[in-house]
Amino acid sequence: MNSVIKKTVCVPINRAGWPFIALFAILTTGLWVLHQPLGWVGVVLTAWCAYFFRDPERVTPGESGLVISPADGMVLLFEDAPPPLELGMGDGVRPRVSIFMNVFNVHVNRIPAHGVIEKISYRPGRFFNASLDKASEHNERMSVSMKTNQGAEIAFVQIAGLVARRIKCGLAEGQQVRAGDRFGLIRFGSRVDVYLPAGTRPKALPGQTAVAGETVIADLGK
Repeated sequence: MNSVIKKTVCVPINRAGWPFIALFAILTTGLWVLHQPLGWVGVVLTAWCAYFFRDPERVTPGESGLVISPADGMVLLFEDAPPPLELGMGDGVRPRVSIFMNVFNVHVNRIPAHGVIEKISYRPGRFFNASLDKASEHNERMSVSMKTNQGAEIAFVQIAGLVARRIKCGLAEGQQVRAGDRFGLIRFGSRVDVYLPAGTRPKALPGQTAVAGETVIADLGK
């Protein structure tokens, strides 16, 4: 029981969040000095900030050929769409799985498959609500293509949202990665698209809640 409580309550904080938590704490102290009720508001906001940047451990399936969700959130839809042009993957359509993260989801993103990073490309853009279809095309984004250990080419794209204004990606081209590895995050509410090889049938369902590093969204071996 103690271990369960520890895993539920004592969740690690991603280091990218500490400067924001510190800023909220400093503002809270100032509000407390000015007017105690405002100080309590600051306490709630500081607690929310710490909650937003939580970074729980995940258990990633190890079978070869699996594509794992790179983000926590709701699976929005499946549709065929061309991957971002900047990745140089051609203009042919591929199955795309879109996952929407609201401000209460874990925002640490994880690698979807074992393999090698081939190309990384940042593109500035708009900040439409990330749950809208047009966000994939028009919003600010960080696009990544990779080749899996089985030779399949996939892509995953971090997309800024209405509130999210900062995309963080710690990958490098040529980097060897494993499914479930942390690679970045998006502040504060956003979307991640995954482009699969043509003909792949996604295994997740629209409306399903996906868990980064754990939920299987496709099996390239089938």
